[in-house]
Formats: sequence, C-alpha cells, structure tokens
Amino acid sequence: MNNMPEHVAIVMDGNGRWAKNRGLPRAAGHKAGIDALRGTVEHSIYRGIKTLTVYVFSSENWQRPDDEVALLIELFIAALNDELDELDKNNVRLSFIGDISVFPDALQASVARAGRRTSANSGLNLIIAINYGGRREIMSACKKLFAAWSKESGSVDDISEESFRKRLDLPDYPDLFIRTGGEVRISNFLLWQLAYTEMYFTDVYWPDFNTLEYDKALESYVGRQRRFGRTSEQVREK
Repeated sequence: MNNMPEHVAIVMDGNGRWAKNRGLPRAAGHKAGIDALRGTVEHSIYRGIKTLTVYVFSSENWQRPDDEVALLIELFIAALNDELDELDKNNVRLSFIGDISVFPDALQASVARAGRRTSANSGLNLIIAINYGGRREIMSACKKLFAAWSKESGSVDDISEESFRKRLDLPDYPDLFIRTGGEVRISNFLLWQLAYTEMYFTDVYWPDFNTLEYDKALESYVGRQRRFGRTSEQVREK
C-alpha cells in the first residue's frame, strides 16, 4: 500500500465484552488484548509505521472496580517485563505519556527501565498512554506555558500554537485514529492532536483485531484525500 500513515493512534476497546461473550472473566479479555497488541506492534513494523500510540489506561479507568484496576496494573507490569527483550531486539523505542507518578513503585520502575533500555532504538516508536487524559494534558500544557510566559515577562502575542504544542505530553499529530469495540467516540484521548486526524471505527473487539482488520483500517486511510482546509484541486496540484 502507498501513502501509508506515519503515525497511528489506537483506542483498544472491547476486552471485557469479548470475554463476556465467551463466558470468560474480564481478566481473560485483558490477557487476550495483550496478544492483540503484540500482533499490532509486529504488523506496524511490517507496514513501515513510524509511530504507534496506544491508549492502555485512561485517567477515567480509576472508576472501575478496584480488583480490575489492580489486575490491569499487574498485567501491564508483566507485559512490559516479558516483552522488553523482544521489543528491544526489534529496534522498538518505548515511551510513555500520562501521569505515571500515581502508580505503584514496581510499575514506575518497569516503565523507567523500558524507556532507558530502548531510548537509542530507531525503529517503531511505541508510545504507551497510561493514566492519560486529554483534558488534563491540555490543562498541564497551559500551566507550563503560563509559567514560562510569566518568568520571561513576555507579551501575550508570544504565545503561539507552536509554543503550546511543544508543552503537550505528545507534541506529534497522528495521521490515523482507530477505535475498536463498536463505540464511536474518542474518550478524552489526544483531544488537541486529533484535530485533522483521519478516523476509523470498527465493531471488532480489540482481542479480535488481527492483521487483516488492521489492514482494513490502513486501506481506508490510503483511499482518503487529506485536504487540511484546502480544495481537492489544490491538493492534487501540490
């Protein structure tokens, strides 16, 4: 496929419903979701995707039952530790966005170790959004920008979209947004960054999101014309 997206962002939804439909505990769905993520990372590398950002745990997920939150944290630590060698061998660079500081020390240590271990890798940039919320990110960027502006005693005219963007957790713009599980919303994910991102929604639950389903999303993107406010004629002339 030509004209592939450079940056793909995914809301991995439907683990619990996938498990329920099979008469399994929700934990089984989350474990199957890890397998689906592994396959998605591998296929991203195969397709030449440069950056993959995945929504692992939102700032709203703390409202789930305590035992499920504890399980998700435990699974995340185990997955990081189990997959790190393979990710590093495949030249994947791991980075993280969101407030990690509220998590147990074991998770923070695994995150720090994974970041250090893969920091020099030049292949797929895998960005894990954990305890992330788009509104919180925007508020945090506003505070950072205001602090810098106050310190420098600058003019309000010095505040620009670019200076704001640089203070976001993720200063990049995804080309393609994918959400699985049949819901048609972005759920407080990358609110600033998705302004001109192409959207793709599928009813497929995340554990069933295999390479065939991923290719359907990529093919949908390839067939679109991204105009960014211009006319079709302007895009073709460019």
